[in-house]
Amino acid sequence: MKRLWVVSLLIFFLVANHVVVFGQQQATTISAFQNRVFKGEKYNPLGSVKWVFKTKGKIFSSPIVYQGIVYIGSEDGFLYAIQEKMGKKLWKFQTGGAVHSSPTVYKNTVYFGSFDGYYYAVDSKKGSLKWKFKTGGEHWSGEVSFLGLKPYDRYMDDLWDFFLSSPVVNPDAKDPSVFFGSSDGNVYALNANTGKLKWKFAANGSIHCSPALYKKTLYVGSWDANLYAIDIKTGKQRWKFETGNKVGFKGIESSVAVANDMVYFGARDPFLFAVNAETGKLVWKYDAAYSWIISSPVVSNGVIYFGTSDTFWLVGIDAKTGKQLFVFQANGYVYSSPAIMGDTAYFGDFTGNFFAINTKSLGKEPSVFSTESRKKMAAEILKDNVLDFSYAGKGADLSFYETNQTVMNQFYKLGSIVSSPFIANNTVYFGSADGNCYAIKLKK
Repeated sequence: MKRLWVVSLLIFFLVANHVVVFGQQQATTISAFQNRVFKGEKYNPLGSVKWVFKTKGKIFSSPIVYQGIVYIGSEDGFLYAIQEKMGKKLWKFQTGGAVHSSPTVYKNTVYFGSFDGYYYAVDSKKGSLKWKFKTGGEHWSGEVSFLGLKPYDRYMDDLWDFFLSSPVVNPDAKDPSVFFGSSDGNVYALNANTGKLKWKFAANGSIHCSPALYKKTLYVGSWDANLYAIDIKTGKQRWKFETGNKVGFKGIESSVAVANDMVYFGARDPFLFAVNAETGKLVWKYDAAYSWIISSPVVSNGVIYFGTSDTFWLVGIDAKTGKQLFVFQANGYVYSSPAIMGDTAYFGDFTGNFFAINTKSLGKEPSVFSTESRKKMAAEILKDNVLDFSYAGKGADLSFYETNQTVMNQFYKLGSIVSSPFIANNTVYFGSADGNCYAIKLKK
């Protein structure tokens, strides 16, 4: 795979736009995928490392910061609560499986899921269990002969299925609800205080993306390639939108962004879609050039930001028209969902690089942080500092599933970043496949 080495830059104006996210400081609920736009001005490049917190497993979970505490899950089976200022562990909560779900905090409770098949509600200060809810089971997506790989009669996990659904809370004072999807194909609505089931909605495929809540409707995609709009009170389908279902180009991992009565989301088919939130009718779609969109879009000031897989892009497109405004090329897959603060877009790539991009200068002078793992392993694993699947395969037959597994495990040695960043108190936080949660100061 060759890097295109082209940065397409078009001057554009940022038009004021109302986006449905909770305020960064005033929120009573903080969710990793509904809090992607942060208060700030101008361009804030990356500064020095504030601290690094080590876990014993790869981190695919995205951090959130609430009342001085950083919450993040790890593949080692724990949810961690880390002191925001010093990076010291306050507590950790053990589950029976990898924690690829990102946490959500509502009042004094943190919600998240685990591959052990449970979704948990844990006291945010003490780390003690409040309740847990058993789903029909959590697992990686997959199929027999995934992507046509050999041996043809073998069931294979999807090597690019990184996440479990992350909960979202409807903060109704009298009757709060928590919503999440599951590998069992259901969307669940529970009482946020007790964990009691209110309703469940059945899709035709696993649900690993996170729901988005907007005007009493829940929007969530599935591996069955459909986006569903569900009434939050009744659990009944309002509408569904079908994306492509060709072999290798089927499924929705991207979570939804909603702004000005429009729903934006990416798919593997590979398009980014703009759909009317009320009717489910297509308004426009953006062609990602045969590159999956796993990264969840963020809408800020009339521009949609998201990452792509094989083209290694961070893309900015006009929210009204779908017109491409700029492209910045990273060094590998961009599965991390960007965070936007002022004129800066923050995101990581699969080679262990983390970027701060000046959206005003359209990325001409990016600020870059590299994990220590990347610094040590880049010369061995990357080709000319860029991810190249064939090169990393070292001549092995890539038509076999096990060869692809080996290559992906090589890439993980770089400290791949699929965790999405969170910004608080002039610091950006994110996780890495090297098992670390990083806190990087920002320059003003």
